[in-house]
Order: sequence, then C-alpha cells, then structure tokens
Amino acid sequence: MPGKDGRERIEVRKTYKLYVGGEFVRSESGRAYRPDGNVNVPRGSRKDLRDAVRAARGAFAGWAGRTAMNRGQILYRAAEMLDGRGAQFVELLGGGAPARRELDQAIETLVWYAGWTDKLSQFTGTVNPVAGPYFNFTIPEPTGVVAIVAPEEPALAGFVRRLAPALCGGNVVVALAPETRPLPALTLAEVLATSDFPAGVVNVLSGQRTELLPWLAGHMDVNAIDAAGCTADEMTAIESAAAGNVKRVVKTPPDEMSPYLITAFMEMKTVWHPIGV
Repeated sequence: MPGKDGRERIEVRKTYKLYVGGEFVRSESGRAYRPDGNVNVPRGSRKDLRDAVRAARGAFAGWAGRTAMNRGQILYRAAEMLDGRGAQFVELLGGGAPARRELDQAIETLVWYAGWTDKLSQFTGTVNPVAGPYFNFTIPEPTGVVAIVAPEEPALAGFVRRLAPALCGGNVVVALAPETRPLPALTLAEVLATSDFPAGVVNVLSGQRTELLPWLAGHMDVNAIDAAGCTADEMTAIESAAAGNVKRVVKTPPDEMSPYLITAFMEMKTVWHPIGV
C-alpha cells in the first residue's frame, strides 16, 4: 500500500475486539474464529459474557434515569455518526446499491426510535378511571438488562432494529453479533462508543452462538431476551433456561419496527396519587 510519499508501507490489519463496559477488549480466552476465512474475530467466552452483564447492570440506573429527550438525542447522535462513516459500512456490507439500502435502513431505524423516546409515556401510559379520591396513573418503565440475539441477515440493519427499541425505552443491552457476519456489529460498536452512550449501556460480543446462548439465557441478572435471531430449537431451549428467573422472552419478526416493540422490554407501573394533598 503506498504511503503519503508514494513509497510502499506495511499494511495495518485491523484487530476486531469485543465491546464491554465502554472499552474494546480482547476475549479473556484468547480465542478467535474466522467467519469468512480471512479476518480474525474474537470468540467470546462465558467470562466475557459475565463481564458484559455486570457492566450493563452497573450502567442501568444512570441510563434509565436520563430524560427521555436525552436518550433520543444520543440515539440521533448514533445515526449521525453511522451516516458519517457510511462509506466504511457500505464496503463492509459488500458494496453497491443493496449495501447502501441496508445502511440507510439502519440509520433510519435509529432516527425513528430516537423520535419515540419522549412520546412513549403519552402513547402507552394513561390516567386510569377510578371511583376513589385519588388519581391512578399507568406509566412504562424499563425492565433492566436486555440480551439481544441478532438475526444473521441483514447483518447491520437487523442488528440495529433489535438494539434501538431496547435502548429507546431506557434498558441496557448485551448483544450477540451475528455469528456468520459479525464485522458490521463490531464496527457499529465503534460508532456507539463515540455517540455519547455512557459506558456499559451497550455491550457487543462475538463468538459461537451455540456456546454463548445457553449462558446468556440462563444468566440470573438478565431480565429479558430478544430472540429474533433464533431458530425454533434455540427458542425452546431459551424459554426453558429463561424460566429460572422468569426472564421475559420477546419473539417478534426480525424486521419489525413498532412502538409496541419498545414496550415489550418495559414494565407497566401503576401509581396512586391522592387528590387535594
């Protein structure tokens, strides 16, 4: 590869890493795999997964406590940063018009959910009709740590469509990148790292799903799991493992975009308030 002075220089090959607690780290196991036979990708371990869940739990209170408007601003910032690195992502996705369309879908998804953050309470909450001397409100609250199993295709847009609704509602995320095409998700982590997300709000692991999925589904500090990228057999195993801590299992089409998908990761809280006090 020619340098600025026209001379050849050595090629600097990129080392992809996991994204845990706001840092890019190598797998503690030291393992890697080559999904395309060329690039080494870290093969996350059980300890990496535990570290990611711990980082997410530590970030939950701060992210949930942010104003809805601020969460929307940060999601929009992620869309800006993704758009700014568009050429890199188009190349990662194989180039051409299909890759550009997928990138546009990912950007539009982030903008769409950014717009929902400060409208969600009005859309899904309510003032309940009661006969007593008090008000009765129902308001949505984030459930906590959400595990995401992204679909293999489309590698970028599918990943973003599962990530954005969970973050929109104030949850924190531990996401498994598509096993066969992890590079768009791992590169997206670089975008999220520069988009004002606090450390630990988003954690991205790569590796073999058959190895990581049982530990993720059975982890007692994970509150919900988005299984959009799972097969029917994997879904059965997830539901069995998730029963241990009554973990919510969300099963929706991989390409679904809906405000109700946001509330799939939220709890409805009812509050009583006396009148005239």
